[in-house]
Amino acid sequence: MRMGDDTPTESTSIGRPLEGVRILAVEQMQSLPFATQLLARLGAEIVKVEHPVRGDLGRSSLPSVRDKSGNQMGATFIRNNLSKKSIGIDLKHERGQELFRRLSLKFDVVAENFKPGTMEKFGLDYANLSLTHKEIIYLSISGFGNTTDSPYQKWPAFAPIAEAMSGMYTFNRPAHEEVKVSPAGALGDTGTALFGVIGILAALRHREMTGVGQYIDLSMFDSMIAFADIVPNYFSMGHDPRSPSLLINHGFNIENGELVIQVGREHQFENFVKLIDRVEWLDDERFSSRQGWLENIDHIREAVRDWAGNRTTVEVCQLLAEVGVAAAPVFEAKNLITDQHVSARNMLIEIPTIDGDNVLVAGNPIKMSKLDDEGDTPPPTLGEHTEELLIGELSLTQSEYAQLESDRVIS
Repeated sequence: MRMGDDTPTESTSIGRPLEGVRILAVEQMQSLPFATQLLARLGAEIVKVEHPVRGDLGRSSLPSVRDKSGNQMGATFIRNNLSKKSIGIDLKHERGQELFRRLSLKFDVVAENFKPGTMEKFGLDYANLSLTHKEIIYLSISGFGNTTDSPYQKWPAFAPIAEAMSGMYTFNRPAHEEVKVSPAGALGDTGTALFGVIGILAALRHREMTGVGQYIDLSMFDSMIAFADIVPNYFSMGHDPRSPSLLINHGFNIENGELVIQVGREHQFENFVKLIDRVEWLDDERFSSRQGWLENIDHIREAVRDWAGNRTTVEVCQLLAEVGVAAAPVFEAKNLITDQHVSARNMLIEIPTIDGDNVLVAGNPIKMSKLDDEGDTPPPTLGEHTEELLIGELSLTQSEYAQLESDRVIS
């Protein structure tokens, strides 16, 4: 649970893999901010463009805390804006648009996740910026894409909208069961963000080879179809995605908690039943097929509970792992916070607050031998770097800067 440790390491002397890459991001909430935060952790410089008064909508999300300066930070904002700079520019203002246009010439990548057509309305879309900056790489993230006609293109889209339309909410769900929204957090955002990172890295590589930039158009709906590929795939093969797959892939209650166990092959089932002292099932017609496993899953659950006794969930999973059966304890937040793996892998880091109660956010899952894993800095305050960037990058005078501030073009 470390942040900003200044102890020299091999990686700090070598540098980060994306050092020198500069990204100007007009971003809100999570789909793009999650992507740019990951790129920042890999060494890219991220300059976050926010409305000078309201800022990123994620700042006002709930629950919230106060940062060390006393400013409110919403949970969505805290999780997605480590190691970034913030600049406050009103892009609805013509002078704000001109500032952005001039700034973009200094950056490798421009990224945005507004509704389709918004950046075009401002004259800040790829077609306009690439006229004077042929090498620019431009990423757009939206619910349904920018480059093709979609009947849904004008719909507002947050994570559960894309998730629901992908079919994933129907998978392995009985027809009578009510839909459970956001079962995997904001997967529609974070999953799309990962494709955004891949797109940017591929475009940077392409530019190295050709010298030209390009436009990357990402749809959250498309991204979730890729994540929920099992739904149309199973359907096309004659299997109802609502029905359970032909394997044990279920939750199990034991005395000391919950487990998930997966058994998908006959040799695994043999090892499994021997371990839980039900070797007689190997000669029992009820358990002679995978369909039989599913039909008798309640008997299997009862047997697991009896066998587990008062063992902890981790102890049970360890025993299953030793015979080649995949299993996992169902952790709650309190388990993650004290887990040895999580601590060893630096997968929870602390964000300081003015009240002294540190907030936990996820660490960087990408572990590289030449990458410093402890360089995150807290999320920026709104407009924290506006003066530094506008005067430093665009050579504005103090009087020009003051006039822009007075006219509320910047913050």
